[in-house]
Amino acid sequence: MAYNYFGQYLLKCRKTTIVLSLLFFFIVINFCSCNTATSAADSQPFVYLTNRSKYLLLPSENIKNPMDMIQHISASYRSKNYFFNAWVKADKTGMDMTILNELGTSMGDLSYRDGIVSFSSSVFPASVKPEYIVADYQLCFYDDLPLRRALENCGLLLESTEVSRRVFQGKAVIIEIKKSSGVVQFVNHLRGYSYTLEGDFE
Repeated sequence: MAYNYFGQYLLKCRKTTIVLSLLFFFIVINFCSCNTATSAADSQPFVYLTNRSKYLLLPSENIKNPMDMIQHISASYRSKNYFFNAWVKADKTGMDMTILNELGTSMGDLSYRDGIVSFSSSVFPASVKPEYIVADYQLCFYDDLPLRRALENCGLLLESTEVSRRVFQGKAVIIEIKKSSGVVQFVNHLRGYSYTLEGDFE
């Protein structure tokens, strides 16, 4: 009896630690982004990739390859590491993402459809801006041409190959993406955070 109680206590503590760690990471990333991601006066959702570069989220039809898969995500910010999973279903009609902790418990659901971003969670605060998650996803997985145009419209440049992408502000690389078999590495040099995504990527 005592052993079972202690085991349940440790599991509860582990769940709490995972939730707090992920919560801290998402709050930090949103704080680093500095500016608000939406405004009632704007009909199209946007984010600031720099303090002055307003990136308008692209329509879902610009996705390069549709996907429906579990993704294992390791994230890093200031030498701290975070691990979680996400089920991502995305095609030309929209994107749905369920964020899961290491134990497989749902922590939030994100949707991007018809130009509307929504996020529901009993864990994360309302201040979390899901538009930044969508923007990072688009930088990794959307077609080069519309992505290049959208970045140029906010004063940034895209350099792209089959296995890498780099976003420039002037001569400085602010975002770097590398792709290999089953792995996508995303580094935001300007904001100081990174992701490694593992999945069945084509």
